[in-house]
Amino acid sequence: MKIEKVVVGKQIPENCYIINKDNKCLVVDPGDEVEKILEIIKEKEVKAILITHYHFDHIGALNYLKEKYNPKIYDFSTKEETITLNPFTFKLIKTPGHKEDCTTFYFEDEKIMFTGDFLFYHTIGRCDLEESNYNDMLKSIKKIKMYDKNIKVYPGHGKDTTLEEEFKNNEYFN
Repeated sequence: MKIEKVVVGKQIPENCYIINKDNKCLVVDPGDEVEKILEIIKEKEVKAILITHYHFDHIGALNYLKEKYNPKIYDFSTKEETITLNPFTFKLIKTPGHKEDCTTFYFEDEKIMFTGDFLFYHTIGRCDLEESNYNDMLKSIKKIKMYDKNIKVYPGHGKDTTLEEEFKNNEYFN
């Protein structure tokens, strides 16, 4: 499986990810600048779009991609379960806090997570916004702390990290 990060967004730079395997792909958080996303998708079959939450900087290109590819959409409205879309298998984990609809996507076989604005390198998503809830964030952190520390984390903004790195250097994980 190959993961390509595309930083998109003219107002707020956001990490969009294209997950490729066997000429099929998943798109995580198509924030904006659809032409950059299409450049990576090329002729691949778009199996689904994974939405970590519905802030404008994470969904700016969503409608265009929905119309062009008619993919399945996975988000907070999907129940927490393991989903298989050949050749991909991932678990949907609800991680509210930054926003009530925050969702983390965990690929267990590859030991990777896409966390959107829930978890960043050495910090967490803001909890001072109208749709945020700090107590929900603490519950979500507690849930994620149960996972293997060797998991690589792909956040919605900034650089990648690991759960081990966050256990050591993120004050919210202590």
